[in-house]
Amino acid sequence: MVNETIFQHWIVTQFILPFTLMTAIVYGVLEKLKLLGEDKHQLNAIVAFVIGLIFVGAVFPKLIVGNLILFLTVALIVLFVILLLWGFVSTKADKGKGFELESWMKYILLGTISVAAIFAVLWAAGVDSTVIDLLFNQGWSNTFWTNFFFVIVIAGVLALFLKMKDNE
Repeated sequence: MVNETIFQHWIVTQFILPFTLMTAIVYGVLEKLKLLGEDKHQLNAIVAFVIGLIFVGAVFPKLIVGNLILFLTVALIVLFVILLLWGFVSTKADKGKGFELESWMKYILLGTISVAAIFAVLWAAGVDSTVIDLLFNQGWSNTFWTNFFFVIVIAGVLALFLKMKDNE
């Protein structure tokens, strides 16, 4: 039998967390906009408390906010990973310190990171797995992708040698 923690209990997930979130957001907005006047902290708190209670009493808005919070959490994690990888590629090193990429290398790596991030999000969400299955889970796909990347590497080496020959 699965043990339920206090944070998984329906009172916490269906009442306390949505109430706390909505109360905090409304209080913050009221404090920032000074809608009810200057230095009206208690009035802002009471209004936020009442709006939070009304919010938890309604089912449909609570479900919408819950779904949006889940989406926001996933989006923030994806954005963090993309920015982390982007930072590894696009930072500039001091003169004589560290490894600095050429500009064309940065563009290739940034494009690769962007495509990989899009595929990762689609894969994690389970969206359109038939295309992924068609491309990667067929009897012919292993041989095809091995040859495809081999041809890409050879073309890259040839382009590099031809560019070096033209520079001489």
